[in-house]
Amino acid sequence: MTEPFVLTSFPDAAPMAGLAGGVLIGLAAALMLLGIGRIAGISGITARAAGISDSGLPRVSAWAFVIGLPLGALVVMLAKGGLPANFASPLYLVVAGLIVGVGTRLGSGCTSGHGVCGMSRFSQRSIVATITFMVTGFATVAAMNALGLEVLP
Repeated sequence: MTEPFVLTSFPDAAPMAGLAGGVLIGLAAALMLLGIGRIAGISGITARAAGISDSGLPRVSAWAFVIGLPLGALVVMLAKGGLPANFASPLYLVVAGLIVGVGTRLGSGCTSGHGVCGMSRFSQRSIVATITFMVTGFATVAAMNALGLEVLP
């Protein structure tokens, strides 16, 4: 199936799939907030599932949420007949995961909690956090490009 809208500068982009994914993420976050009064912040939910935090969802619900994330991706992959994957080296993934984990603890949340849920509630703390995430991401990509480092093989 081809995309009905093609970005000529980004021939591999799939804007309609991205739009659909964004709508589903927003819907899930809204349902979670309206249904059980909780923010759909992945780092907080993961911390709760791992026993690092005592607040938030009941632990069983946190585990269901964490397990459901890769299962949802698996369902999409199976429905589409497989998707090509291209990952960074295991060293990059481990280092990046540790840096992100420390950052989410220092920033009291992640991009889903601040960027999706906090921004939609006009939380000043979340607006500052999201701007910080974005600027840091832009700077990291610029630095990697300037140094000639390629993240993906």
